[in-house]
Amino acid sequence: MVWVWIGFILFILAMLALDLGVLNRGAHVISAKQAMGWTVFWVFLAMLFNVAVYFIYEHHWQGFGAGGRAIAAKQAAGEELTKEEEHLRRYLPADGKEAAIQFFLGYLVEESLSLDNIFVMAVIFAKFRVPAKHQHRVLFWGIIGAQVMRGIMIGAGSAVIQQWQWITYVFGAFLIYTAFKMYFSGDDEVDPENNLLVRWARKLYPVTPGYVEGKFFVQHEGKRAMTPLFLVLLVIESTDLLFAVDSVPAVFGITQDPFLVFTSNIFAILGLRSMYFALAAVLEKFRYLKYSLVFLLAFIGVKMLLVYFHIHFSPVVSLAIIGGILASGVIASILRPEAHEEEVGEKSKGVEK
Repeated sequence: MVWVWIGFILFILAMLALDLGVLNRGAHVISAKQAMGWTVFWVFLAMLFNVAVYFIYEHHWQGFGAGGRAIAAKQAAGEELTKEEEHLRRYLPADGKEAAIQFFLGYLVEESLSLDNIFVMAVIFAKFRVPAKHQHRVLFWGIIGAQVMRGIMIGAGSAVIQQWQWITYVFGAFLIYTAFKMYFSGDDEVDPENNLLVRWARKLYPVTPGYVEGKFFVQHEGKRAMTPLFLVLLVIESTDLLFAVDSVPAVFGITQDPFLVFTSNIFAILGLRSMYFALAAVLEKFRYLKYSLVFLLAFIGVKMLLVYFHIHFSPVVSLAIIGGILASGVIASILRPEAHEEEVGEKSKGVEK
């Protein structure tokens, strides 16, 4: 089983090396057409990988899915399940079909929650006035850091759940709290100067007055100094950590198979950079997507809590509900675009006054 994990990580590293080292070696502006092409490529790659997930778990290659299958077989035989087995039956796939649906749901949830992250990235780049040709480099290394952080969080989360399964209910309650917080919060501006990492970094190194050929560190006035681009990277990493605190528990509400949680997260993060360049300019028009994300988090949180009352949503039902929630936000935004224009107009009047 360990070789599958190693193989997946090496594959991802190879794709990242191909991205930055070959296809995007020089600093340049990413066009919307190029970004959309990369977005389609990463989505296609994720779906292709999901086909592999189906066969790996259907045939229990290297032992993947064997635990879920054994519990499902025991249940089908009419044997009484222990409390631990009942919990695992709800979150571990028993065959290839369940594994593929759980991977797709985890991927869909992560990609959806990334939309909020994209808007924040756009604000950060605007605040620091990052040249368009350097944004790709920042996002590339930001995603490397995000993958490491997600890997650590997923590993810790899996270990905690295996030791104390009741922590699932804590995750569920936290997601409901996050949904309420997101619903009632305004569109607060990002203030990089209040970022702890930025203030800490400024104490360690001097900062150059401007950007230097897309570099993070340079020699300035005889000293090693940071460029503003490195400060941008720190802000991007810290905001992704905050988003991960919401999104990782959400995926554990879909599946608690470590391999499915990790791979669905990684594929969603890989597509985040290209999604930013493809959607950042138009994302604000889909104003109702925020409410879709609120209901998405609330649904997953409630779903996790209902397990206590032996109420379980099958993967197919969960897929239908999550797909419906996201589609509703998109359709509402398309049917009522004037609501966004009215909101912008009211804010403008308030500024004039």
